[in-house]
Amino acid sequence: MTNTSATKQVPFVGYLELSAGDPHLVANECRSCHARFFDRRNLCANCFGAEFDQVRVATRGTLRSFSIVAFAGPGVEVPFVAALVDCDGTTVRGNLINCDPTPEAVRLGMPVRLATYSLGTDSNGVEAINYGFEPDPEGNAR
Repeated sequence: MTNTSATKQVPFVGYLELSAGDPHLVANECRSCHARFFDRRNLCANCFGAEFDQVRVATRGTLRSFSIVAFAGPGVEVPFVAALVDCDGTTVRGNLINCDPTPEAVRLGMPVRLATYSLGTDSNGVEAINYGFEPDPEGNAR
């Protein structure tokens, strides 16, 4: 069977939304205290509330913490930058991509934006898409 349609894309993580031309992350926000979580929850870890809404996470943010990883398991390309990004009050874990993984290129407080990239395509033509953050030349450091 030949796949004649365009490649189907699937998100690598459940909280990555691949809307046409507008990829973004979604979090589960507690209705009581507004704490945000990226995984499924029965109860809020902050206030034990049991009701959540799905909310869109800002696609631009500020690099708050990072580590340049030099050693990893087999098959993991190093060096890379593991990062914590403040996206308008929501802390997001992700890798810094499209940036040299050097102390000269990465700095705390630098503006970043959400970016997606392909992890590969399987034999059925389904492409897995992941996210990271890249430097945002148009952003303002906070």
